[in-house]
Amino acid sequence: MRNRIVMGSMHTGLEDSAEDVDALTAFLGERARGGAGLLVTGGFSPDRTGRLTPRGAQATPKLLAEHSRVTDAVHEAGGRIVLQLLHAGRYAFHPLAAAPSGGRSPITPFRARPLTRLGISRTIRAFARSAAAAADASYDGVEIMGSEGYLLNQFLAPRTNRRRDRYGRDAEGRRAVPLAIAHAVREALGPDRLLTYRISLLDLVEDGQTWDEVLALAAALEAIGVDVLSTGIGWHEARVPTIATSVPRGAFTDVTARLRAAVGVPVVASNRLHDPLLAEDVVARGDADLVSMARPLLADPELPHKLAEGRAAEVVPCIACNQACLDRVFVGERASCVVNPRAGHETDPALALVPASALQRRRVAVVGAGPAGLEAAISAARRGFVVTLFEAGEDIGGQFRYAARIPGKEDYAGAISSWRTRLLTHGVGVRLGTRPSADDLSGFDDVIVATGVRPRTLDLPGFDPAAERPAGSPQVVAYTDLLEGTAEAGDRVAVVGAGGIGVDVAEFLTAPSPSLALDTAAWKERWGVADPALSRGGVRPTAATETAPAPVAPSGRQVHILQRKDTKIGAGLGRTTGWVHRAELRHAGVIEHRGVVYERIDAEGLHVLEDGEARTLAVDTVVVCAGQVSERGLAEDLADLPNGPRVHVIGGADVAAELDAERAIRQAVETVAGM
Repeated sequence: MRNRIVMGSMHTGLEDSAEDVDALTAFLGERARGGAGLLVTGGFSPDRTGRLTPRGAQATPKLLAEHSRVTDAVHEAGGRIVLQLLHAGRYAFHPLAAAPSGGRSPITPFRARPLTRLGISRTIRAFARSAAAAADASYDGVEIMGSEGYLLNQFLAPRTNRRRDRYGRDAEGRRAVPLAIAHAVREALGPDRLLTYRISLLDLVEDGQTWDEVLALAAALEAIGVDVLSTGIGWHEARVPTIATSVPRGAFTDVTARLRAAVGVPVVASNRLHDPLLAEDVVARGDADLVSMARPLLADPELPHKLAEGRAAEVVPCIACNQACLDRVFVGERASCVVNPRAGHETDPALALVPASALQRRRVAVVGAGPAGLEAAISAARRGFVVTLFEAGEDIGGQFRYAARIPGKEDYAGAISSWRTRLLTHGVGVRLGTRPSADDLSGFDDVIVATGVRPRTLDLPGFDPAAERPAGSPQVVAYTDLLEGTAEAGDRVAVVGAGGIGVDVAEFLTAPSPSLALDTAAWKERWGVADPALSRGGVRPTAATETAPAPVAPSGRQVHILQRKDTKIGAGLGRTTGWVHRAELRHAGVIEHRGVVYERIDAEGLHVLEDGEARTLAVDTVVVCAGQVSERGLAEDLADLPNGPRVHVIGGADVAAELDAERAIRQAVETVAGM
């Protein structure tokens, strides 16, 4: 390998069909050209039973015969690539699901049947056949997925292996199937191709593996001829977050270091290693031999080259939001990336930033330096246009500046820092503290209006923050003022609105200081992560769950969160992160009110109807998070200019129904690509 960076396995939705092989080739080829040393594909099942979905990826000889295009593209770019073999077990989302023991997982509606001994033998042979087919397609090797709660991990844990035969009576029996598969795959690959095994270091579920069992498995895999142990953390059903932005960076490298000290083959560290400086430190300390970066290479396929060239400040950082990658995959859609809409769509001409010729060079003004405006300005400069970015405030970032103040979302500040560097690198003229008029912009060829949104006010008695109110009435503030620091909240607070912003504000008001995302020990205590040598599965028996979070000291504030809808709080949050936020609110003692009707604010407090009954919340601060309104007055003024510039309205200025950075950034790139 040319470096120690592994692009970890990510299912993108491009693996499932031969029709998408060209798109998969473009996706992986771009990461190889960006400098990743070793690439791991998304998971391919060895048989129909193990598919993730009814039409999910399966490593059939017919499909893999098309993959020579994939491997050729990676090899031509100087990279190496292995195919991941993944049997879903009881996580399969179809009626053919099979597992060590019968039963249904918490994340699928289908009940898995128990594998018979004949079924186990067939599964072992299927892994071997798939490995041989991967070799025929010129893959450099195979990775066996033995982590994250999939089939092989299910065999290893008493939680899911209740067999009484030789495949489940004790720890040695539970290891039998994973070891038999590793042996069969090693034989099928021959001695010259790479065999990696994704090993679960912390199952993070009760009745998972002990540390001694993990080490015994690792030693046996090494003896069989596994070349690399790639570490995995947590099952998909675990009630402990492992890759969300609120997880401390490098939270699990301590157990990775313990594994590396016990084995004689290279070990790959994973999970929350987005920061290149941290990744470098992990290798330098000897905690791991290689570092897996999956989502960071979605965000920036050129990350390795930028590091090698001393351009780390230009890396487009992953903000670990999961919004466009994991959340998309879990509903059967193609994965992409909030900060890089081309990810997974490399062949889409609507996102291609083709350099403009000298005759096509245009003078472009971008108004508004939120995510949409920033991406539009950089994209236009990359095409060769002369770009000036105007921002009314004294700093760039827009809504990302507010997000970066939320405990657990510190990574958003890194995105702003990257935009700042890239504006300079690409020669964008930046005018802060400037609110141009339509006349000021008349000399430009194109004006991209990205002026964003303003908070919506409620037309109800007492809700206007600027209006005078009786003495003793609660202070009314917009969420923007609270997060800007121009307003403060008291000890009794009502948060009006329970969408993404309302939940963020409630966490801002109740989270401990310093943020748990910056204190690994405190974060582990909060979520019940334990020493796997002392607690099976690496969790305390009473570890945090969505219904019973682990106790820590409360913030001292009494916070109410209210919404008009009768759905659960934060219902619109992402599938992979929403439960984390709801658990945090419950832990902090936030009082939830659903299906309310707002009436008025007066000296007695906030008056609402809840379940048809009148209630008064005696609070001293009301924070309004009741949606946004587009700021598009400039676009209307520009439309009135005779022979004025072409006007493009993007981001929140275009649609403010719900803040959506993914849509805003994609719209910015599409707009510039079409100019």
